[in-house]
Formats: sequence, C-alpha cells, structure tokens
Amino acid sequence: MGRHHDCLPECPRVICALGRDKDEVARNLFAGDCSGMRSEAGWVPERSLPVGAVRGELAAIPAGLSRQNTRNNQLLMEAALQIRQDIDQAIQTFGRDRIGVVLGTSTSGIEEASQGLTHYIREQQFPVEYDYQQQELSAPANFLADWLQLSGPAYVISTACTSSARALMSAQRLLDLDVCDVVLCGGVDSLCKLTLNGFTALEAVSDQRCNPFSVNRNGINIGEAAVLFLMSKQPGGNQPIALLGSGASSDAHHISAPEPTGRGALQAMRKALSRANLQPGQIDYLNLHGTATRHNDAMESSAVNTLFPTGVPCSSTKPMTGHTLGAAGALEAAFCWLSLSASNREYALPPHIWDGQPDPDLPALNWVTPASRLMSTGPRYLMSNSFAFGGNNVSLIIGDAHD
Repeated sequence: MGRHHDCLPECPRVICALGRDKDEVARNLFAGDCSGMRSEAGWVPERSLPVGAVRGELAAIPAGLSRQNTRNNQLLMEAALQIRQDIDQAIQTFGRDRIGVVLGTSTSGIEEASQGLTHYIREQQFPVEYDYQQQELSAPANFLADWLQLSGPAYVISTACTSSARALMSAQRLLDLDVCDVVLCGGVDSLCKLTLNGFTALEAVSDQRCNPFSVNRNGINIGEAAVLFLMSKQPGGNQPIALLGSGASSDAHHISAPEPTGRGALQAMRKALSRANLQPGQIDYLNLHGTATRHNDAMESSAVNTLFPTGVPCSSTKPMTGHTLGAAGALEAAFCWLSLSASNREYALPPHIWDGQPDPDLPALNWVTPASRLMSTGPRYLMSNSFAFGGNNVSLIIGDAHD
C-alpha cells in the first residue's frame, strides 16, 4: 500500500516584501531580488533600519468585523482573498465544521495595542477603535474563522520564530486524527515597534541588509508576511505537493541564544527525515533559518555539516524578505513549494544572497547560486529549517507526493 501524505494542493498565498501574489513572489525570489528591503526611520529611535515591508494599501476589514481591524489581520485577509474561491469550494464540499484554522504569529495586533496605550497616556482614555482582543495571540485565527464563518478548530501557535512551521505540523495532526477534512494553515506577522526595539535591545539588528553566514554578518533584518496553505488529504492537480515529514525539538538551552553545538537543530532535522522515510542524501535543497546573527549561523552550519557531510544545496532567503518571525516557517515552506511548482519551468531554487566572504570558523556549505537548478523530474525533496528562542527547533520536508 502507498504511504499517506497530507497534501498542500493549492499554491500557498504569500504576501511579503517580495510581492503580493504568487507569480510576483516567485519571480523575485528566484531572481534573488532584495529591492523589497528598504531602510526606514521611525521604528527605532535615532536609527534607520532595513525592513521587509509590504507596500501599498491592504484590503479593508469588513465593517462588521471592525473590532478586529489590525494590520496583521489585513495582511492575512489579503492572502485569504486570493484563495477565497477554493475556501468556499471546501466549505461546500465538507461543511464549515470540518474546516480548521491553525496559524502562527508572534505579534498579533500588538502594534495597534501600542498605539492605543500611547493614546491612553496622552488622553487618559483609549481610542474608540481600540479593542483589547486585537492584541491577543488567538486574534488571527479568530478573525479568519469569523470572517469565513468556519466552526472547526481555530487556534494560534506562538513559539516565536517556529510558530507557523508548528502550525503546519498541527494542521497535519488535525487531518491525521480525522478532526478536519481541510485546514487553512500558515502564519502572519506585521512590522511593529515592539519587535524592532526588542531585537535592537538584544543588539541583534543590523543597520545594513543582513549577510547570512558571512564573516561580516552582524545581525538580522525584520520583515512582515502572511502565508496561507489549504492542507487536505486530497491531492490537487497533476503534480501533488505534500508535507512529507516534520520534526521538532526543544533543547531549552537558553531564553534567546541557540545551543552552540546544534544538538536540538540536528534532532529536529533527523526526526523530519525519519518521518518522511528519507536519508539525508535524498534532500535536494535546504532552506536555512539563516538569520545572520553570529550565534545562529554558527550553530546551524555546524548542524547542517554534521547531517550532510557531503553537502546539500542550501540558502537563506532572509536577505530578500527580512526575518518575518512567526510567519517565517510557513513563508520558507512556501518558497520550497514554489520551487517544486509546475509553473517553475526553469526548476530554479532561491539563491543565497551574501557578500561571498565566508567565515573561516564555520564549515563550508554548498550555496545555491542563480545558476543552480532543481531536478526536472521527481521525486524531489526540499527541507526548511526554523529555530526559535528557548531552543525551539522545527524542520519540515516538502516534496512531490507519491505512493
């Protein structure tokens, strides 16, 4: 009998610094376009920092849901509108109580809450449009469920930078346990002063575009994104793509610093391979967490070198998008999906963008260049890493579904 995989039949909808629809995002991703990263003042006092912002007006929150009017929900709605027809078809086929919503976020509506508190300090009252529930971590899932009138499970996972990777894992469990027939899953995070100032306080933010794995790396850039998948057990189209394996670990080394040997990262990657019934040599590409902080890059390169001693094509996409925090896991899984997509006729992979000056203290990795290509025929297997504060590690394997 063939092995069952939970499929990602519809192309993920991605809104980020690379663009606002899948064709624009794919085109800029494979071209290594970093033009979406622009320096802005006003986020952190007396500093101008590169940020990966979504440009232009966003879809308006419906009047009946005005209490949920946050930029985070606007980004999410913009992504959902692009697959509204597919969502409505799933509702018609399976019923509203058989469709779940599982999202990852770290900011939720905290920027609006911050603005509300500023108003309160100045005026001794909150603005009329302020609602405390905007800043609750459950807000994005509640918003989608309310807007789409879904009555299946709806919740948010917030484990910092692994949040939306864990949301995909959780969605898969809902399907495997037959709690849902379809799960709308992914992640969303919006730019806000709290996160930018918080990472600045940790001395982790770079004044220039981030430079992962370079000897000159000096910190992260922050970005924003919304990513949505429709996950189901039903293959879609002629080339089904599935979440073939996932692995998670929690090494609990430190509240913010990664475990230096990469022990937890290695455990997550090995679990993902085991669940996908794959060997390291079968992985065709690895999307690195690659934040460009000194400690993360050192830890990850050590773990990757241990697991892939003969090398694996890899890159960090964060110079093009910024670190989108709670959305990063789903965003980079979506980039793997786009590499496998039938519309990627050149079989391109996301190139590694850096200054080309390796750190002699790090093991050498096999960097994807603009000339690198994926095999044109399957099965093909791509891995994506996400690592978070507290030693929280997740690795996902996206690939061609097969029996």
